[in-house]
Amino acid sequence: MKRHNIQLPPTDTDCLDQDKAYFNLVTENEKVKFRFHDYNKIYSIPGLYEQLFYDRLKCNSPKKVTEALRYTIDQNKEHFSELKVLDFGAGNGMMGEELKKVGIARLVGADILQEAKDATERDRPGTYDEYFVKDFTRLSGVDKEEIRSWNLNSLTTVAALGFGDIPPLAFVEALNLIHHEGWVAFNIKETFFYTSDNSGFSKLIRELIFSEYLNINHLERYRHRISIQGKPLFYFSVVCWKRADISLKFLKKKGIM
Repeated sequence: MKRHNIQLPPTDTDCLDQDKAYFNLVTENEKVKFRFHDYNKIYSIPGLYEQLFYDRLKCNSPKKVTEALRYTIDQNKEHFSELKVLDFGAGNGMMGEELKKVGIARLVGADILQEAKDATERDRPGTYDEYFVKDFTRLSGVDKEEIRSWNLNSLTTVAALGFGDIPPLAFVEALNLIHHEGWVAFNIKETFFYTSDNSGFSKLIRELIFSEYLNINHLERYRHRISIQGKPLFYFSVVCWKRADISLKFLKKKGIM
């Protein structure tokens, strides 16, 4: 696959949040600025996402969250091969690729971007049994029934939560589309656990993990990737057992919507 000329900015970008970080793509004719979260633009260029986040910035999250999920299931004397997974915020299939490596029964992807599905079909054909391009805050009854028809018993979400990429309600809708009792594995930036973070998503996660809806089985701090400046960015991998669907009444009571 073609190697790209990626130019990272000077070291005066320490003050930028992860979703404001940027890089330049240099070609023979021009220099184009991309924000790290311009996923639709990045996915459209073959190999650019992988070269930036996995080769250059050493992202480890798909492998780490897959390992955490597999370890947790082994500890609970269940079978990883029986998982039917909804990979929510699937992007260009990096998480799906890790899940397929270790063997699962079914794998369904979902993302709001058509460019994500296109990139997956271009670079990782056959990874998903089905891939939905949907806004999960606007699912119709037909949409929900189509997704439920896959009889999904697990949800994974990697490097997609927080920063406004996935609204809290969309994550709740995805949770409610898997079995009443099923596995949920995701990763979040460590600061999302801080009470000083008043964002809707941070509040949702804190409320859910201390509610009757989710039981935490695994919580581990790890290096998600390095920053532009080469500093480690720490996340938590979280694996939970879903006990029940999440009610809108609960969300309203907690001030999340």
